[in-house]
Amino acid sequence: MRLDDMPESGNVEDRRGDGGGFGGGGGMGGLPIGTGGLGIGGMVVLGLVGWALGIDPWLLIQGANVVIGDRGGYEQQQHPQQDTARRTGAPGDEMGKFVARVLGSTEVVWKDIFSKEGQTYRAPRLVMFSGQTRSACGAAQSAMGPFYCPNDREVYLDTSFFNDLERRFRGCSGKACQFAQAYVIAHEVGHHVQNQLGILPKVQQAQRTSGDRVQSNQLQVQVELQADCFAGVWAKNAEAQYKLIEPGDIDAALQTASAIGDDTLQRRTQGTVVPESFTHGSAEQRKRWFMTGFKEGTVKACNTFGSARL
Repeated sequence: MRLDDMPESGNVEDRRGDGGGFGGGGGMGGLPIGTGGLGIGGMVVLGLVGWALGIDPWLLIQGANVVIGDRGGYEQQQHPQQDTARRTGAPGDEMGKFVARVLGSTEVVWKDIFSKEGQTYRAPRLVMFSGQTRSACGAAQSAMGPFYCPNDREVYLDTSFFNDLERRFRGCSGKACQFAQAYVIAHEVGHHVQNQLGILPKVQQAQRTSGDRVQSNQLQVQVELQADCFAGVWAKNAEAQYKLIEPGDIDAALQTASAIGDDTLQRRTQGTVVPESFTHGSAEQRKRWFMTGFKEGTVKACNTFGSARL
């Protein structure tokens, strides 16, 4: 992956080295669905796009359901602000610069796409942290994987996950891992695009009114596959502008998408595949929708909801 021509974003907040402390309780974000189980609100805290990106999902989801299963929703908790001065802008280390450049390229791409539709793109902030920190959706921990919080419109990333992506999940190998890592960031930014387009609030409302776990999961799958497609849209448009893709990069992204498919993860963690419980899509679906976005390069190509009414 060629990084030289990609702009560095100033929307990076570097909390690495803060010690990982936070003063408030790590509660769930205030996104009730009324079913008592994990819907999109719980997925935000457990890694709304990133939940499947670097975590044993079934252990985490089961643990969360034990805590909130009888509550019928998620209470929003207020958290005291940390006193630590925040470091914003492009970090000076190699990983920080990489993240800033990928984020910068997403800003250019989505600003241009939104502008062509007569809209204004408001870029998210990306918070780099180590171990744990706070978000407006509650506690953020490295075990959750990268995720997007719609409450504060920020992406949260502990880059130690990238090591898990390569070694634990075998989602990439060698230098091509850089593009796989960029795909992860672009996927989370894709959730921000969904939020700005009003898609996430509509899905949340549809989940609340459905009261059906299987239907709620299906909507969640469509959300995640669209974020994969938006990551492909970013790759297509960023390549046209920066010529960033090198041989093996797209294969690495597809390998990552396959490694984090629900069926792949279920097979690894529980030995069987239960499609009704999918929340991010199968390996085949994730690869297909990324490639749809990459081939077409437009938002309209990413209608994963089809005829579903939101």
